[in-house]
Amino acid sequence: MMGDLTLISDGREGLKRALADKVSEEDYKAIPGWAGVLLRFRDEIQPGDVIVAPYKPNSTINIGVVSGNYEYVASEPTHRHRRRVKWKKVGLSRTVFTQPALYEIGSALTMFRVRNHDHEFLAALSTRAESVEEVTQVVEEVAAKNAVYEESTAEPRASRIERHTRDFVLEALQEKISHRQFEEFTADLLRALGYQARVTQYSQDGGVDVIAHRDPLGVEPPLIKVQCKHTSGTIGAPDVQQLSGTQGPGDLALFVTLGAYSREALALERQRPGIRLLTGEDIVSLVLEHYARLPERWRALIPLTTLWVVADSAF
Repeated sequence: MMGDLTLISDGREGLKRALADKVSEEDYKAIPGWAGVLLRFRDEIQPGDVIVAPYKPNSTINIGVVSGNYEYVASEPTHRHRRRVKWKKVGLSRTVFTQPALYEIGSALTMFRVRNHDHEFLAALSTRAESVEEVTQVVEEVAAKNAVYEESTAEPRASRIERHTRDFVLEALQEKISHRQFEEFTADLLRALGYQARVTQYSQDGGVDVIAHRDPLGVEPPLIKVQCKHTSGTIGAPDVQQLSGTQGPGDLALFVTLGAYSREALALERQRPGIRLLTGEDIVSLVLEHYARLPERWRALIPLTTLWVVADSAF
């Protein structure tokens, strides 16, 4: 474990020597890359710099501004090496940005400089627009003005191909279908998982868009009441509370969205039994796991094929 980095002198070479005393012989070849990351974190990043931080658990992107110098907090059990950041845009959908920009920030390095598509992230940071659609429009306009020809020489790593595929599925579900179709898709996805499911009458569902159950006749508990939100935005606690209010004795509740959830909404999921919140990333995972069992209409909308790719460990 590395201690206070300010105590290590001689720049990158000093960091490489310090790392050499900490790692095993089999990890020795990774030292130059690790030293570069530590050098950027400690020295190169300056207050006022913009940080783009993809958040893998819910497939969103956070953008902030560095507000402090490097700190080492020895008393903390984790994350002892720190830089203070003021987060300005939190939970942005990946669909806001172009695929080349997403590909660039999908680097295998822990920390690196965004060079080719920084204009997209700066545009998202500076705009006063709030909705996903408005932010996307701003970013698309800036991307079109700054379009450059580029030929990527990066190896097609498995993780990059997987991330590209997940982004494709998420974007297709966001842009190619309506809200009503998203309800129908959700019902079909539940059927692919082995449930019986039916879509309720549109606009007169009282917050319940799909009814699902294991029993073929739908007369035995538990009944699963599903609410669908065809959005890449963040779902708040009021929407989750509305769904919770529809639960009868023994009913389960499922909220499905292409976006993410606020902290308050996630707290409700933990506090109230029988409620599950699915994010866009969860939906993509289910699509990939049960793709072959989806109806042809959805497989035509999201055309995928299986292949073997080189594992990241090979690089």
